[in-house]
Amino acid sequence: MKALILNSGMGKRMGTLTREHPKCMTEIEGQETILSRQLKLLQQCGVTEVIITTGIFDEILIDYCNSLNLSLQYTFVKNPVYDKTNYIYSIYLARNHLDDDIVLMHGDLVFELGILKNILYHNYSCMTVSSTISLPQKDFKAVVKNSLIEKIGIEFFTNAVAAQPLYKLNKEDWTIWLNRIIDYCENGQVSCYAENAFNEVSNRCHIYPVDFSDRLCAEIDTPEDLALIKKKISE
Repeated sequence: MKALILNSGMGKRMGTLTREHPKCMTEIEGQETILSRQLKLLQQCGVTEVIITTGIFDEILIDYCNSLNLSLQYTFVKNPVYDKTNYIYSIYLARNHLDDDIVLMHGDLVFELGILKNILYHNYSCMTVSSTISLPQKDFKAVVKNSLIEKIGIEFFTNAVAAQPLYKLNKEDWTIWLNRIIDYCENGQVSCYAENAFNEVSNRCHIYPVDFSDRLCAEIDTPEDLALIKKKISE
């Protein structure tokens, strides 16, 4: 299994906190950053190969990963048009490295070790959702039908639960999704979410919801998010 971490975004909503480094290098506890926490948890779970997409501050990010001295094999894939595309295009650029089962996550996601174990040890492809958290207005929701995720996006509110972009994807399902991502990008559709491509093949790419309930699994988009996550970690 390989890990794919999407770190090509610019993190504009973080203000001055991302003036000199990518958002994933934001400190969340002491000298621990979003990224260092993700990488250490992956290592604890036995993942050894990590593909990281980069954009702005790519050299800083590469040097930082190497400075952590973890027993991980890194592959860095730069999206040169990070400011004009969404992460669907970053995945497209990394496609030749994604020929395995995949654990996929956004680079600004903070989660508990137990949640990562829950999805990695799941028999089927899966995504983290919460049945207890109120539906967010602007973030991902997952529409669940017959115990499978039918659609993922920010626009769905009916038969939906809050969702976070942390996936375990078996190779068979991932290949179906990735091929649709390739179709999108080669037809110039590079500014939407990768989940738009999933929604068109969800009848063949079977992803099950894994409910993390009230446990910590959240993205950091703003300084306010950062303050909240820091408080939860300290508790």
